[in-house]
Amino acid sequence: MASKKAQSAGSSAKKTPAKKKTQKRAVRKKSPSAARKRITPRKEKRGLDSGEVVLDVDQPELAQLVAEVKDAGGAAIGAYREPLSGKPILLAAVPRDAVKPTPFQRDLSPTHTKRLAQKIEESGSFLDPLIVVRGADGGFWTPNGRHRLAAAKVLGLRLITALISPDEDLAFKILALNTEKAHNLKDRSLEVIRMARELAGRKKRAREIDYAAEFDAPELLTLGIVYDEQSRFAGGAYSPFLKKVDRFSTRTLPVSLREREGYAARLVQIDSEVKRIIDSLKTRGFKSPYLRNYVVARINPVRFVRAKKGDDTPPMTMGAGLTRMAAKARAFDLASVKESDLALVAAVASE
Repeated sequence: MASKKAQSAGSSAKKTPAKKKTQKRAVRKKSPSAARKRITPRKEKRGLDSGEVVLDVDQPELAQLVAEVKDAGGAAIGAYREPLSGKPILLAAVPRDAVKPTPFQRDLSPTHTKRLAQKIEESGSFLDPLIVVRGADGGFWTPNGRHRLAAAKVLGLRLITALISPDEDLAFKILALNTEKAHNLKDRSLEVIRMARELAGRKKRAREIDYAAEFDAPELLTLGIVYDEQSRFAGGAYSPFLKKVDRFSTRTLPVSLREREGYAARLVQIDSEVKRIIDSLKTRGFKSPYLRNYVVARINPVRFVRAKKGDDTPPMTMGAGLTRMAAKARAFDLASVKESDLALVAAVASE
């Protein structure tokens, strides 16, 4: 009896450590969502301190800007040095009509403007100043406040508050600055191609790759050219292909844009083939809303190519990719399409 108890005690003693080990592993394991939510702050401190931020309006570096605000019928309220860059910023009240949106940003959404005006009216305050820079026409441009500016017009405001920067390059930071209304692919693409064309006219020797931060992604330039000609183009279907083969060019902007116009024209031709395939599939009884995504995925020559971590080298050039994609579209086998394939595409899209 004693030996049985000893064996039992020994058995439980052996099991306990294993159980604890399992529990420790369970505690250490973290869900992917928790890792994504974790924010790791920098250890070193950056930027100015409180004493360095303060700036008088009558400083020589702001004199011209203050004079321009007064000439426009506005008033300088205060100034400070931007805490990250140290560049001067002027806080001013300016006449609403003295500010215009940059000519190359996305089109105005009347629905969003009306909703924004309603919310400003409900709060009783216009609390979010516009970012403003000097425009090429000598006036004031806002790269990120088009809808707030239009809402102020709806509300009949005489003046708006603005943070005015002497840094004219901020006019081309639209995608980084504009968080007021989420950009869709079409909006982003049109803004980027408009910026590129403006810069190509101003700085003919500048290279496309020099503006990688402003343009955000190379495929936006190509898609922007297409969207400018065909507003209803289904760019989202081609985005996975372009992301793998499109890269910023080291050529000058005027040259690179001419090259991209050729790529865009070839992409439109491929889409014409895709439309032909879709019409044929519909005739055969396929009615899925995911037909385009399915067909484009089938003719994508880099569909199963996975980039190596840290390697930005494209699997093939843009020209070669378009050539292979066009060939696959012309040789598309309609008989190979199955309902189960479309069901899988629909399931992936819904996820």
